[in-house]
Amino acid sequence: MTKATKKPIIEVNNLTKYYPVESGFLYSLLKKEQRYVKAVDDISFNIHEGEIIGLAGESGSGKTTTGEIITQLQDPTSGEIIYKGKETSDLAGKELKNFRKVCQMIFQDPYGTLNPRFTIKRTIEEPLLIHGYKDPEKRLQKIKEAIEKAELRPAEKYMYRYPHELSGGQRQRVAIARGIVLDPKIMVADEPVSMLDVSIRAGVLNLLKSLRDEMGLSMLYVSHDLSTIKYICDRTIIMYLGRIVEIGPTKDVIDKSVHPYTKALIASVPIPDPEISREGAGIEEELPDQIDLPSGCRFSPRCNKATNRCKKEDPKLVKVSEGHYVACLLADKGGDNSSN
Repeated sequence: MTKATKKPIIEVNNLTKYYPVESGFLYSLLKKEQRYVKAVDDISFNIHEGEIIGLAGESGSGKTTTGEIITQLQDPTSGEIIYKGKETSDLAGKELKNFRKVCQMIFQDPYGTLNPRFTIKRTIEEPLLIHGYKDPEKRLQKIKEAIEKAELRPAEKYMYRYPHELSGGQRQRVAIARGIVLDPKIMVADEPVSMLDVSIRAGVLNLLKSLRDEMGLSMLYVSHDLSTIKYICDRTIIMYLGRIVEIGPTKDVIDKSVHPYTKALIASVPIPDPEISREGAGIEEELPDQIDLPSGCRFSPRCNKATNRCKKEDPKLVKVSEGHYVACLLADKGGDNSSN
């Protein structure tokens, strides 16, 4: 399944993103303590060369924010992203422009991310113009190559169409073509198939896998859908309220999950056969207030296995098997906590 190496192309170290709330003159005058939404809270992981790593969790878990910080669409509150030995927040000028060339993002909405006034050719040409490709013939050649790599063939059939003339799946392939036209090394795919018909999702996922193999891409695949995570990803990270609760080879995380939250996510995935039920139970309670987070394990208010210890102690990632780590006090036996 994988052509990944153990050599990291991206290192995420102690990444944090807090959003301040209730700011303003009156709030300052009353000298109230500033409160924050802790969207991403001290997470660390690596993306290896040639790897597709999944990032899963409910809405509000921090997965999209993590992807946007990696691609420099947002600045972190603290922590660092290391690319080839350099911290990306220190990049400026030409170095920053070069990083944005090698690190691209595909967004969730294939309808809202394409300019309706641009032809497909103009849409894919835009990043080439931004990055200084001045020769029109070379630009045209790269545009055709990107369109055909995205499996829209022949390219001439699609180049002069507008987004409204394409299906949802074709639009997402155009977005992918735009993302690969600069020959990036890293791709962040944020829910790339969630708005597509089920019948065409597999084709887009297979395209992403083939691009990884053909171009040597390293990919962060962000999704709430564990079935697509299992299909495409080499390793998987499960996030909950800004923290990593489980990380490891996808087969282990999905088939041998340890954290009660991961098990609940898996249990919530429907099975076509009504005679078959999954072990474990789905999650019934709503997410806690993201400003006033629970003490101890953040999942403890929703966990049917929580103990008094869980409500007091903050669990750290510990090793449960080779490459498989979980942040759960019920699994903590004092093991290694190096999860990269």
